Amino acid sequence: MRKQKEIINRELSWLSFNERVLQEAGDKTTPLIDRLKFLGIFSNNLDEFFKVRVATIKRMVDLKVSSKSILGEKPNKLLSQIQDRVVQLQQNFQSIYQAILNELEKENIFIINETQLSDEQASYVKHYFEDKVLPALSPIMLSNLDSFPFLKDKSIYLATKLFDPTIKKNVEYALIEIPTAVIPRFLVLPNIGKKKCVILLDDVIRFNLKEVFTIFPYTHFEAYTIKLTRDAELDIDNDVTKSFLEKVSKGVSGRKKGQPVRFVYDKTMPKAMLKYLTEMLDIDESDSLIPGARYHNFKDFMGFPNIGGHQLEYPLTPPNSHPDIINEPSILKRVMERDIMLHYPYQKFSHFINMLREAAIDPKVISIKVTIYRAATNSKVINALINAARNGKNVVVIIELQARFDEKANIYWSRKLEEVGAKVLFGIQGLKIHAKLTLITSKINNKKVNFGAISTGNFHEGNGNVYTDVALLTADKRIANEIEKLFDFFENSYKFYAYKHLLVSPLFMRNKLVKLIDNEIKNAKAGKDAFIILKINNLVDADMIKKLYQANSFGVKIKLIVRGICSLVPGIRGLSENIEAISIVDKFLEHSRIFIFCNNNQGKYYISSADWMTRNLDNRIEVASPVYDPALQLELKMIIDFALKDNVKARKIDIEHTNAYRRTSEEKRTRSQFELYEHYKSLISEKKNSASTEN
Repeated sequence: MRKQKEIINRELSWLSFNERVLQEAGDKTTPLIDRLKFLGIFSNNLDEFFKVRVATIKRMVDLKVSSKSILGEKPNKLLSQIQDRVVQLQQNFQSIYQAILNELEKENIFIINETQLSDEQASYVKHYFEDKVLPALSPIMLSNLDSFPFLKDKSIYLATKLFDPTIKKNVEYALIEIPTAVIPRFLVLPNIGKKKCVILLDDVIRFNLKEVFTIFPYTHFEAYTIKLTRDAELDIDNDVTKSFLEKVSKGVSGRKKGQPVRFVYDKTMPKAMLKYLTEMLDIDESDSLIPGARYHNFKDFMGFPNIGGHQLEYPLTPPNSHPDIINEPSILKRVMERDIMLHYPYQKFSHFINMLREAAIDPKVISIKVTIYRAATNSKVINALINAARNGKNVVVIIELQARFDEKANIYWSRKLEEVGAKVLFGIQGLKIHAKLTLITSKINNKKVNFGAISTGNFHEGNGNVYTDVALLTADKRIANEIEKLFDFFENSYKFYAYKHLLVSPLFMRNKLVKLIDNEIKNAKAGKDAFIILKINNLVDADMIKKLYQANSFGVKIKLIVRGICSLVPGIRGLSENIEAISIVDKFLEHSRIFIFCNNNQGKYYISSADWMTRNLDNRIEVASPVYDPALQLELKMIIDFALKDNVKARKIDIEHTNAYRRTSEEKRTRSQFELYEHYKSLISEKKNSASTEN
């Protein structure tokens, strides 16, 4: 096998992941409104891919960086492959969108344009436009300008052609930003009999173009949607005379000026108009010109109004209480008695918030320390920390200012915390702190007691309703005291510690993971049981992949559940015949990282914030925590078993990126997320039945 085929290019693998998202939109068993939402997720994912990954490759091209060893391909060739793949995916996208429109019409729901309005609807749209839309519009006449106006990232525009067909060469172009930041993208119209109708804001504007340009003598107006995606990377220099906060603030402000990396346009646009726009914008084929359909920014479809009834969406799955916490007056007291693991969104994220609230008012609590990578817009976590500071607790918050696309929110919260006297630290220069840690310290009977929380995902209640993550709450000294060491390191970065239990990157995690794999190789050589199970978001690091290939060669059985990028090639004779890899995309976003090593049937179990990517293992502070409680080990094994049995939403990962659904010989259809939800729901029923019997 050729060497370059041993590692799948990460960008192409990521596009394969986004195709799995698109498959959810195309899956007829997915409810219709949720199919539209998956189109929105696909679109939003693609936007971020271009802003970050494609932008990085373009910079390599511009700087003439020799990067084949990094990318696995020459940058120009890779950009061409990405372009071809994206165009193909966009074609699939449009086919799926049209199929969804057809299915919606069977439900008497119609997304109509400005040419399909009834008289009553036309009157409604005109009034709406005059009252709500027109005041928000700021059209720009392009012929009056020496240079083309700056197009904002994330915005969509109507490139408008104004003309009178009776007068030759009397054509003018204008630009209108569609004001989706202040006006909803979708307008529900009066019904036509049983027909329920929705029109996009784009078409509301199209219908009223004459009113927009009423002072001009033109008789005809055409409008085509365009969108520019820009490089999203921050340029933070090494000027130590500026505070880190100031530098990030400046970088975020400057992001809007990033270089173009993609120009999407309505493919029905006249060629002369497209030529005019691309010349004025100084963009060409190398800037990823993507011919699209009538509408762009499908991310807005994540908020498409459901006007057809609950049957068009997934049934509500309200998170369950944890059976060991429900009706308990003190969560901290419960955690002292035994470790507890929360599994979101199957169980309530509010349990974690309630633990912080309890700590904020508990007179025994001395301090609360938390790492924040991303926080919700109206963060109850931050509010609990603010309350703790007001109650005289020593509150230390490590905020990562370089959490991409969340920098502004993190800057805002850092200032709010500082206002109440909390100590806010901005991490360590050159190392993102991606670990999700909480440390609560109490004085109980004159002895210091540490309570720790380690999560695979952010302390973010919004994510907690959508992302599948696990969080370990523990007073086990082996873990909690090492969390204390980490916070001591954050506050005094000159202090270095050895960690016996936690796996901490960038100094220790990689080596420890290699030793765990080597242990499985040793056991396989000795004829003992040997296996590795990884549930992870991204598997990219070449050295770790080679290590797994080595383990494969000695007969170690390896099962991978990889949501996103998988650069490892599974199932190849002589390379990875003992490795099986699947990916699950379903209602919730799979986000938990779980590592299980056989260890001669004395299993070692870990949960982690880290993917197996070079940035996570070498360039970030990450933590993998052992799970020592046998009951919680069984729970982690159950989570994995459900995923490995999934024969509804699991796809096989292979070198051809076929994304074929994984079907098994089992007669029972197993959909892991739904099975897990029912499991956690049953635990509460059992708890209530047990309490009822005792009474």
